[in-house]
Amino acid sequence: MMTTAKICGLSTPATLDAAIRHGASHVGFVFFPASPRHVTFAKAAELAARVPGHVAKVGVFVDPEDEMLEQAVESAALDVLQLHKVTPARAAAIRAKFGIETWVAVAVRTRGDLDAAYGFAGIADRILYDAKTPDSAALPGGMGLRFDWDLLDGFKHPLPWALSGGLDPANVAEAIRRTGAALIDVSSGVESAPGTKDETKIAAFLKAVATR
Repeated sequence: MMTTAKICGLSTPATLDAAIRHGASHVGFVFFPASPRHVTFAKAAELAARVPGHVAKVGVFVDPEDEMLEQAVESAALDVLQLHKVTPARAAAIRAKFGIETWVAVAVRTRGDLDAAYGFAGIADRILYDAKTPDSAALPGGMGLRFDWDLLDGFKHPLPWALSGGLDPANVAEAIRRTGAALIDVSSGVESAPGTKDETKIAAFLKAVATR
């Protein structure tokens, strides 16, 4: 089975181009001002114009208001909405309003955390399993944290899913072999500093995904 990869938190033309050139299936733009990866609507529009049709544009949001979603969808012509910290009811309302493929992040630290995915069956198009950040953290992801992949053993996924959290060029092949993930999501693992993507690391990560 082929595994594809999303490079998330892109904010410059050079790193976006690198992600596309080396085979990313999805590119992610973060619309969350507290994040070092946040992009303005104008910057998102500039970047989105560089993305070819075969690569999906993902907007990443944390408990967003409709106004932010509207502006982001319009500016970046988004193909996917990735939602963090939303309830099933809110996710359903967003998907109904915008009619765009919708992913919901489920934060994982224990086996019991996975059960939250069942609440989004029939609502979301995909679940993104990400490492749960500390309660005091300002960000819901992008901190390089990894959860125990063994927690996924035998879990009956209610929806198509993606793996995120603490992935990098050195461990992504193992992650795919261990979990069978069909889609991999990376942000901090291909950075030289928080919010600063590294073209060499992007290339190495995507090569590891393709050749694992």
